[in-house]
Amino acid sequence: MTRRTSARVQGTVQGVGFRPYVYRLAREEGLAGYVLNDERGVLVDVEGAAEAVERFVARLAAEAPPLAAIESVAWTALPPTGAHEFRILESPGGGEPAAPVAADAATCADCLAELFDAADRRFRYPFVNCTNCGPRFTIVRGVPYDRPMTTMAGFAMCERCRAEYEDPADRRFHAQPNACPDCGPTVRLGAAAGDHALRLAAAALDDGAIVAVKGLGGYHLACRADDEAAVARLRARKHREDRPFAVMAPDLDAARTLVALGEAEAELLTGRDRPIVLVARRADAPVAAAVAPRSAELGVMLPYSPLHHLLAADAATTLVMTSGNVSDEPIAYRDDDARERLTGIADHVLAHDRPIRTRTDDSVVRSVAGRRMMLRRSRGHVPGALALPVAARHLLACGAELKSTFCLAKGTRAWPGHHIGDLRNEETLRSFAVGVAHFERLFAVAPEVVAHDLHPDYLSTTYALARQDVEHVAVQHHHAHLAAVLAEHGERGPAIGAIYDGMGYGVDGMVWGGELLAGGLHGFERAGHLWPVRMPGGDRAVRQPWRMACAWLVEVQGAAPAPLPGIEPRTWHAVAELARTGLAAPLTTSMGRLFDAVAALCGVRTAVSYEGQAAVELEAVSDRTDRGGYPLDVAGGVLDARGTIAAVALQVAAGVGPSVIGGRFHRTIARATAQACAEAAGARGLDTVVLSGGVWQNRLLLELTVPLLQRAGLRVLVPERLPPNDGAISFGQAAVAAARS
Repeated sequence: MTRRTSARVQGTVQGVGFRPYVYRLAREEGLAGYVLNDERGVLVDVEGAAEAVERFVARLAAEAPPLAAIESVAWTALPPTGAHEFRILESPGGGEPAAPVAADAATCADCLAELFDAADRRFRYPFVNCTNCGPRFTIVRGVPYDRPMTTMAGFAMCERCRAEYEDPADRRFHAQPNACPDCGPTVRLGAAAGDHALRLAAAALDDGAIVAVKGLGGYHLACRADDEAAVARLRARKHREDRPFAVMAPDLDAARTLVALGEAEAELLTGRDRPIVLVARRADAPVAAAVAPRSAELGVMLPYSPLHHLLAADAATTLVMTSGNVSDEPIAYRDDDARERLTGIADHVLAHDRPIRTRTDDSVVRSVAGRRMMLRRSRGHVPGALALPVAARHLLACGAELKSTFCLAKGTRAWPGHHIGDLRNEETLRSFAVGVAHFERLFAVAPEVVAHDLHPDYLSTTYALARQDVEHVAVQHHHAHLAAVLAEHGERGPAIGAIYDGMGYGVDGMVWGGELLAGGLHGFERAGHLWPVRMPGGDRAVRQPWRMACAWLVEVQGAAPAPLPGIEPRTWHAVAELARTGLAAPLTTSMGRLFDAVAALCGVRTAVSYEGQAAVELEAVSDRTDRGGYPLDVAGGVLDARGTIAAVALQVAAGVGPSVIGGRFHRTIARATAQACAEAAGARGLDTVVLSGGVWQNRLLLELTVPLLQRAGLRVLVPERLPPNDGAISFGQAAVAAARS
């Protein structure tokens, strides 16, 4: 007689489509019982032959659907109850939500086939989706993830959609956004609706118009990427002078005509998150020069929603697809907001009536040495949880000022939020506060601890300190960078961190930015830093890199240097005096500002319109083959770049071009960093080095530095799931606050 047994399985799953999968798997094994979503995740009770129950448990994680990333599975044997069928039960209400909420996922192959099948009832329907793809985070209002808790609640399914939704054999079984042309959302352009609106939008793009397109997480502004006049018009209306635009290629073959795709880049482009991927551009790429001026790379993505697929197919060309906003403002995501803010930029608006709950920008990545480097973590990744190596009380980390994110945490799980932007205006701060409140509800986090940056003037710090009845934890900026990478890799430290960025408030009140730290989650010591120089005019030196060139020359020469070409002599000498006296010129150890100085000295860029522009353009022109370098003394952990600047100035005077100077400068910084890290690690008996901070977004610098560190016998940790820039600060703050608490 076959032995009958019962088991209860509690699973923590990131993703969707898991309950239908469990149902089919239980039916295949001839098991009875039920599956449901609850506040903790997925709960399964199965009953049947003992061998079948064992097979079911073994197969559960191994054969999971593509969007179901299983974090944990625990099961307990129970006495059989005599059940005879397997059912999917409704999600119970109440309790504390802890079940993961899924990120939005690109249109799957099955839905794409239906989209372009003239015989299918969803032919050219721009909201086709199933359990394997479609909107998730951007439509979720609460948990558990069921249709009433999404922005699809207002669309009642027709009979055929309801039949799919209730059929265990159908891939739309319990697909919460399920819809069709008869019952689902509708796209509109002016008075036109449905497919007519889509075709009108494509025709307008073909004629050189700018079209605002409502996507998954907000509006894009689109135009033909090969139309110089249209791109220039978009730049002028959006007030975006130089920062490169992203482009959307219709397919992978079209992308290959734009950029030099390797296997790693192609894999990134076609992943289910469908990010913008920065790839080396082809010299003959059929895009307007104004798309990415003075950049060696293009940001390319593929269509990721049915609407984008249809628009790309109808336009039959590569499109600029940039955030629907005016520069420095959050992306527009509500229809009334789009009408107000995008009027005057877009000639037409292609909208739809499915509300977006949470605005979410496109994620941005690149491949470095075959590994993904996240530059902006948002759509397709948020709100995926990251593990903390130490358990946290309920806490909120408020991040920094630039590339702002927040992070909620409890226990050993942290939820880094989506990219918000730069907290420099009221609208962005409001978006930050709304995002925090939404995450607190989704993940039932009632912060007892609020972590923030040391900088007293950051709006994120102001927000944190305004939270009442909590414990406030101040975390030094560069310590947060170090902690973020350690925690991402499941480590507590200690390690040596080479943390290079534009600036961060130091524990001594100075502007740090070229730091060697020794420590871990609990604390750190400053093991070294870049030689400090003045920042003449404070923040003005960030916008005008020639000021940093002047300051470094004053530091080297001790007298007023000759003005750089194009800089008015009286202004130059006034700035030199600021650098000499220190009046309105704070000291800084910023590596980012050193890159600015070299870019200005060799004529690449003397003024910028976006953060990091000078360094980006210096990297773009740098010779990758030259093996030369400049002197840079490393003594007692201090990287003394005065000799570097002196040598660069001499070569500029001798007529050496920026390509050679840029290449040698990058190699110099790499060698000095490796030497300083090896000495600091050796003195402390450590073998691990962390590289983080916005400067390490520089592919050339990273690719030069990592092998040198490895040859010195050091293990190198770099950011992978989070950005090296300030987008990771909130997660690092959370890790530090958890360790201290």
